[in-house]
Amino acid sequence: MCGMTGWVDFSCDLSEERLILDRMTDALEKRGPDARGVWVSTHALLGHTRNSIIDLAGGIQPMVAEEDGRTLAVLSYTGEVYNFKQLRSELESRGHRFRTRSDTEVVLRSYLQWGADCAEHLEGMFAFAVWNPRTEELLLVRDRMGIKPVFYKTLPGGLIFGSEPKSLFANPLVKRTVDADGLRELFSTAKTPGQSVFSDLRELPPGHTLTLSRKGAVLRRYWALEAREHTEDLDTTVAHVRSMLEEIVTRELVADVPLCTALSGGIDSSSITALAAIARAQAGDEAVRTITATFVGYSENFRPDDQRDTPDAPYAAELARHVGANHTDIVLGTADLIDPSAREAAILAQDMPTALGDMDTSLYLMLRATREHSTVALTGETADEIFGGFKWLHDEELVGLETFPWVAAERRQEGSRNGQGRGLFGLDLLDKLDMTGYYAENYRQVQLETPHQAGESGREHRMRELSYAHLSRWLPMLLDRGDRLAMASGLETRVPFCDHRLVEYVYNVPWEFKTFDGREKSLLRAATRDLLPKSILDRPKSPYPVTQDPTYTQALHREFAALLRNPDSPVLPFLDVQAARQAIEDPSGTAHEWHSRSNIEMALGFDFWLRSYGVQIEV
Repeated sequence: MCGMTGWVDFSCDLSEERLILDRMTDALEKRGPDARGVWVSTHALLGHTRNSIIDLAGGIQPMVAEEDGRTLAVLSYTGEVYNFKQLRSELESRGHRFRTRSDTEVVLRSYLQWGADCAEHLEGMFAFAVWNPRTEELLLVRDRMGIKPVFYKTLPGGLIFGSEPKSLFANPLVKRTVDADGLRELFSTAKTPGQSVFSDLRELPPGHTLTLSRKGAVLRRYWALEAREHTEDLDTTVAHVRSMLEEIVTRELVADVPLCTALSGGIDSSSITALAAIARAQAGDEAVRTITATFVGYSENFRPDDQRDTPDAPYAAELARHVGANHTDIVLGTADLIDPSAREAAILAQDMPTALGDMDTSLYLMLRATREHSTVALTGETADEIFGGFKWLHDEELVGLETFPWVAAERRQEGSRNGQGRGLFGLDLLDKLDMTGYYAENYRQVQLETPHQAGESGREHRMRELSYAHLSRWLPMLLDRGDRLAMASGLETRVPFCDHRLVEYVYNVPWEFKTFDGREKSLLRAATRDLLPKSILDRPKSPYPVTQDPTYTQALHREFAALLRNPDSPVLPFLDVQAARQAIEDPSGTAHEWHSRSNIEMALGFDFWLRSYGVQIEV
């Protein structure tokens, strides 16, 4: 996992812009703490920061392919290609010769062999840029599921790109402006493919390439979900899922650096951990390492909320004992969570505030602590999206509504009736944004895009539509969050459930198979039944935890009260100040619920963003 950036312009000589390239590259320093490099030519600049995972001595970037003293191509690449060993053998049979053991060189040679079509040969999580000096073309590629980010800005004579917006903002040609569409994306929990929060930027959509030449920029989709008839019976389907998971986890354990799993004690991360433990034992490696995030006194004083029925730590500890893992609990307290520097670090990592509040802060702190002993962490992300694990998918009222069910679920809670994190913003702003209309249009687009099988029943048709909505609108938010918060500490996170082959297969499995035992994630539960303790198999879905310590809410209220008293707070013109004051004076239990808290956390984050990030709001 690394950082990439670059600048191509056919209308001027860029060889004099080394200083700007250095700034763009240095902005991604945390993504690649082990090495950095740049490549300069007349019309193309490439920068790279490296987090060394495979072939620590080789794989230096930008990587150049040469022949007879001629430069054939230059690559800046981030991510992991899990089938690189097989591709290397195929490329060697076609006459290619390799000087490193890295997957980087496999990507470069794949480009030389197949051109832009090389993306279709790669399996994994990746984003990369290749400059071809012979044809004067730049190729940008993003993996099928969009695990690795790519942002870009087109210019009259070229293009600027980078793994994160902050690298583009280091170039004076890119402005930090946010218009109404950008605010809709910022406040939304249903992302629009290709849309950025910043009006100057676009995001390369998952499964796409962008080719830039003197003729202009061409966006091309090389992968999309397809609806195919599922012909296997239930038992065969369960066995197929198990076989795929074993193969996926085994190949995602390949690394030349310390590796762990992020373990919540839910069925998703527990399945990954159990399979990893088996694979490592078979390979003669040491026991798998597991990491769990929790809070001081959380398990002892836990209270169920609308999403969480049980605390993570006891189940994680049980699974760790079950597989013989080397387990660590990262225990956070109110002092950790309320520390402005931690919250601000999470905002800077994502280049924007979010409504997730202490979930972002605690995840950032957990990943930072994980990086002290591991460079790679496997997570259980994406299992809910493909296997149907979310509670709202099993709520008939929410499923029956013609909108995103998670958006409808927000409105059930007192603290998020205006939307998660939007409760304290002024009505004038919210009326301009018209989030209801935004969601309606976004959902209509989902309905048009969803691949369906012929002859689907009404129920099957509806659940496939919701499955596609989760994969295309909900999951991108979580993948981006996970990548950015992990890479802020130079930690590579891998997501085995996001393997596109597994996603394709399970997408086409009938909904009745996914719920055959009357519960969520029936297929995953059946596929891993022999691996996990009964308590974990029977445990209901529990999302990432939020602190329940009342001292955290009290500290938030004090900080927010100070903000409201300061007439120079830049967020004040955007707030309903009367509602904000009432929120910090509310002594009820509702004020301590995470939905209500997130309104204050978003306002605090928005204030920091305006004050310290240099962003300009234009609505």
